[in-house]
Amino acid sequence: MSLSVVLCTAPPERAADLARAVVAARLAACVNIVPGVRSIYRWDGEICDDGESLLVIKTRSEAVGPLTQALLEIHPYDTPEVIALPIQDGVGNPAYLKWLLDESSG
Repeated sequence: MSLSVVLCTAPPERAADLARAVVAARLAACVNIVPGVRSIYRWDGEICDDGESLLVIKTRSEAVGPLTQALLEIHPYDTPEVIALPIQDGVGNPAYLKWLLDESSG
């Protein structure tokens, strides 16, 4: 069973709601909210500079699709960042990796 870390930026005032929703749905075992991220990006031909929070979401790799769909449905952005990175098999604290598997068993 493989695991992934999913990154998603969000408005600071919505980050906790998004995190709670995906954990409550068992689409993720844990979400860390990193406040105070500054994002500089191009959108609709303009350079934007916004304060955001970064969600660091830990889940089973097979849950990335349903997790992405849930985030697309509840996220306030038209095109939210949802990027999945694999966790190398067996690398990390075995007890923590087992816990991630157990708690993201949606």
